[in-house]
Amino acid sequence: MRPHKVTLVLLAVIMLGTACSRLTFIRPKGGMKAIDVPRTEYDVRDSKATQERLEERNSLGLAEQRLRVGDLETAEREASKALKLNPSSAAAYTLLAIVADRRGQAKAAGDDYRKAAELSPQDGGMLNNYGAWLCANGFPAEALVWFDRAIAAPGYNNPTAALANAGGCALQTGQYERVESDLRKALALDPKNAYALVSMARNEYRLGHYMDARAFIERRLTAAPVDAGVLQLAVDIETKLGDMAAAEKYRQRQRAEFPNATAASPGDSARP
Repeated sequence: MRPHKVTLVLLAVIMLGTACSRLTFIRPKGGMKAIDVPRTEYDVRDSKATQERLEERNSLGLAEQRLRVGDLETAEREASKALKLNPSSAAAYTLLAIVADRRGQAKAAGDDYRKAAELSPQDGGMLNNYGAWLCANGFPAEALVWFDRAIAAPGYNNPTAALANAGGCALQTGQYERVESDLRKALALDPKNAYALVSMARNEYRLGHYMDARAFIERRLTAAPVDAGVLQLAVDIETKLGDMAAAEKYRQRQRAEFPNATAASPGDSARP
């Protein structure tokens, strides 16, 4: 199961408006009616910088909107337009990374995630995104460095994803001393965090604590939609516990929902 990656945050388009008062109403002494006294009329226009900033935000908003519905071509075009207007836009690089990732262009995605993280070194979300890409693409040790930066980033108010990712990634590197610590911190913040739950199940399976592994995999099964790997882990756990009826139930579900999945041998799914 892949680490948590990017959670798209709605890019609000801030409309900058200008208001001009063209008439001043004066009430003279002596009970006279108010009269309109024209003042100098100003024609306030947006500066070029303001116009470009608005265009950038509009393009980012449209790119995200199209990405949500799977229109990768338009999303890429609008994100590229935003990047041309602002070459330092971490949001634009992130959107381009997601597009590349969905197209299976792993290297291009990694380059863009890294650029976004470098442009926003204090943004925990951007740091977590790049760490997740590293962990999912065979660089778990390096990924942990970026997760730690994300967790420590000032103003990162919701480090759940980075903690869950760090715990799951540490399982790959064999840094078992931090696996349970990071995962339990993530679950304390979000008891239904799917990646933390399945990673805890895998860790308990690794330790031979099959009853505990069952408890975590059952929580994982109800927390979010599953993939073939989650069901295979459930099969493995029930097999170790000797409950062949439960194992077969999960195996049948796996065949029904993921007919093209290749069944792993017992224990294989215990690895992230």
